[in-house]
Amino acid sequence: MAPRKLRKSDVLDELPSLRRYALSLTRNAVDAEDLVHDALVRAIERSSTFRADGNLRGWLLSIVHNLHVDGRRSGASAIGRDAEFAARMAENLPPNQFDNLRLAQVRRAFDLLPEQQREAMHLVTIEGLSYDEAAAVLSVPAGTVMSRISRGREALRRWESGPSLKLVKGGE
Repeated sequence: MAPRKLRKSDVLDELPSLRRYALSLTRNAVDAEDLVHDALVRAIERSSTFRADGNLRGWLLSIVHNLHVDGRRSGASAIGRDAEFAARMAENLPPNQFDNLRLAQVRRAFDLLPEQQREAMHLVTIEGLSYDEAAAVLSVPAGTVMSRISRGREALRRWESGPSLKLVKGGE
């Protein structure tokens, strides 16, 4: 059986995962699209490094991750994007929509996690990667991924047990 060749259709099938992960990393739709575009260019340029028996999703997510880290190291300011993202999320909530508000609160709590915890949790809980696959994407041991996820879950539990949103009926 001949080794599997990297096909355009296989890469296109992974675009939703790449976009979700890029948005989770950048928290900005425009930056996320730029990151995915750059990752696809890098994948084309380095397609010869893809092992035919390898995990395409993991390989592509690694490229997205590494490009993001490279961009962060080159001076990209995450603090300004965080504040802008949180402000936009609050502005976009439809009024009197408890479920939407609750989801926005959970999303905000997730976005406030330290980046390493957020990256690991996104890959495992949203993208469905195993700990080993996430570890390969992040270039860390699987135990480190498990530890980051554990700390992230604990932080979300602490957030959840904090003050809750109370609904107040008008006229009472």
